[in-house]
Amino acid sequence: MRLIKEQTNINFLGASRRRVALIVSVLLVVASLVSLSVRGLNFGIDFTGGILLEIGYPEAADLEKIRGDLESAGFEDAQVLLFGEATDVLVRLPPQEEGDQQAVRRELQATLERGSAGVELRRVETVSPQVGDELAEQGGLAMIIALLMIFGYVMFRFQWKFAMGAVAALAHDVIITVGFFSLFYLPFDLTVVAAVLAVIGYSLNDTVVAFDRIRENFFKLRGVEADESMNTSINQMLARTLITGLTTLFVLFALLILGGESIAPFSIALIVGIIIGTYSSIYTASATALLLDVNAEDLTDPIKDPELIDDLP
Repeated sequence: MRLIKEQTNINFLGASRRRVALIVSVLLVVASLVSLSVRGLNFGIDFTGGILLEIGYPEAADLEKIRGDLESAGFEDAQVLLFGEATDVLVRLPPQEEGDQQAVRRELQATLERGSAGVELRRVETVSPQVGDELAEQGGLAMIIALLMIFGYVMFRFQWKFAMGAVAALAHDVIITVGFFSLFYLPFDLTVVAAVLAVIGYSLNDTVVAFDRIRENFFKLRGVEADESMNTSINQMLARTLITGLTTLFVLFALLILGGESIAPFSIALIVGIIIGTYSSIYTASATALLLDVNAEDLTDPIKDPELIDDLP
């Protein structure tokens, strides 16, 4: 507890450290963009279209056997995942050839029942490629709208230089998180989009709390350089940032380990996003505001009455 209560005095925003952080951020963003342009994303059925089945087995399911049975029946490239318990299985199939969807479902059920008796086909959903394209477009649009609204909010709450820092940090977090999924070719579906939007909210909250303390110290620590005032503010918020981030990560790692394969991409997106978001709140957001030469005068309204100016000491 003593370490948490005592304020640290780490020079986060020194010129050399800002330079190193900038180089690291640029390299990560460039690597993410290159991976996205070369490898792309491993889109799930939500975006590519296909068939989704939720299956219940009377005993622990053998995923390799299920994959083999489906491949033997002509259903290739099937994704077979555990969905909660060891007896619950989620099967994702790419779009099938045009034909009777009911016949495809019957053939699927017959294939699964041949592999194991007592199989229960609980849910079957079909997503067309057109719907998948619309979801991809709407997911990207949701992120852009979220960033624009955040820019407006931070500019109204603080000042446009802070708003630029906040949006730069959020764009940094989104690009690197999505780039991580591209680099390792992890499944990317709507749950990951939801996780990325949650990362935006988490990172924004962290950034706004830090900016609020920075604004407060700009007025308290008069005559102090902007970078020194920001350093003091970040050190004052460091214990809160670490406690919030670590407790959240503990929960997410538990979810990743115990939640099964179907929820793993969601957990991974949040873990990567929170780590990057904590880093960007300290370096990217504040460093961008410093690069734009933010200072205490930017947060005060100019005195327009000449008589009030004359009364100043």
